[in-house]
Amino acid sequence: MISFVRHGETAHNSQGRLQGRADLALSERGVGQAVRLASRFGSATIANVLSSPLLRARQTAAAIAEVSGCPVEVDDRLIELDYGEWDGRPLAEIPSETWSAWRADPNFCPPGGESLVAVTARVESFCRDWLASDGRVVAVSHVSPIKAAVGWALGVDERATWRMQLGLATITVIGARPDASGYLVSFNDGAHLET
Repeated sequence: MISFVRHGETAHNSQGRLQGRADLALSERGVGQAVRLASRFGSATIANVLSSPLLRARQTAAAIAEVSGCPVEVDDRLIELDYGEWDGRPLAEIPSETWSAWRADPNFCPPGGESLVAVTARVESFCRDWLASDGRVVAVSHVSPIKAAVGWALGVDERATWRMQLGLATITVIGARPDASGYLVSFNDGAHLET
């Protein structure tokens, strides 16, 4: 099984900006979220803690590694969708026609960025590799790759990701059947944030 974890809050999250590959640290609130999130893994037996190379994910993974005793390994396939020229821009600055075009076409790329189809391809590769391994894996990533993992597990195309809401510092679990197909165990679990 893979427990996908979305990183804690950053300044861009709180400001409603597209973050993409911008390499921001967790905000003070995000650090607190990561600590509460990590407490969910304290009693679990974890074989691997994996992280996107971006700082906000690595900081969140470090909190989990501290309670689990597993070192953090970076896997580039967990990196956020590349928004290209849109990195750092407020969501409200992207014209509504552009959002509509993007929602209609999974091959759409932001200028200089990456398509949802490309994200799905790398995340599917990650899922197939790690679901075949022994033990529970924790993978700290970002909104788009985690939604891509869910889409892959459910066997739906990328347009379904626009109908998913995934909170910061939440846990989504994907399992594997004997035929190596995926299935969704849980989605957007943020019970640790309610305390």
